[in-house]
Amino acid sequence: MQCFFIQFKCQLGKAYEVAAALAEREIASEVYSTSGDYDLLAKFYVENDIDIGHFVNQNIHPIKGIERTLTTLTFKAF
Repeated sequence: MQCFFIQFKCQLGKAYEVAAALAEREIASEVYSTSGDYDLLAKFYVENDIDIGHFVNQNIHPIKGIERTLTTLTFKAF
């Protein structure tokens, strides 16, 4: 399995709607509200043969209320 994180900058007043859409799609293992430059942080796991860029493009970017995303790939858990 590949693990990666996405930070979400949402349109004003839309963070809870974006979080609900992620939960409804059941694609994130965890979703958190955050402070700072981004409004949400979500953790994802996909199979090793899944292209993460394609996954994000097809499953994340169509969600209404997202202004910007930042995807962080991970390599090893300690």
